[in-house]
Amino acid sequence: MAQQTKINDELTVGPQPTENEIQKLGGQGFKSVVNFRTADEDEQPLSPEAEGEVVSSAGMEYSNIPVSMQSMGPDLVDRFREKYAKLPKPVFAHCKSGKRAGAMVMMHVAVEQGMSGEETLQKAKEVGFECDQPQLEQFVRQYVDSHAVSQ
Repeated sequence: MAQQTKINDELTVGPQPTENEIQKLGGQGFKSVVNFRTADEDEQPLSPEAEGEVVSSAGMEYSNIPVSMQSMGPDLVDRFREKYAKLPKPVFAHCKSGKRAGAMVMMHVAVEQGMSGEETLQKAKEVGFECDQPQLEQFVRQYVDSHAVSQ
């Protein structure tokens, strides 16, 4: 499969897998797949619903949390974090290229580890996630900073 980024022992992020690659994920030890793509996106080898069937048939749990730049907000990140807590680990998370998945995952990890928004963006760069959209960068920083206080 194209570039996968292992965040920790429980979480790996990557681009959209093919049906064949999804079936191999179970053999690589993954127990769950989280798909951040929306149903109406271009260039999807499988709809989110069809992907869920493939993931289930491969013996893994599946969750689709549709994220777009227009829909991304604190409630959506909170929803992912709640679902993630209940999923069997390790988890493979993806979107089309891995950017949205990377942002969602990094926000979760950062809040869990008590990082600041700025530390989160730096860590994201270190592991290979380029946050090249100012709107996304600002959202990540604000979400982490506002949630780190409550820890």
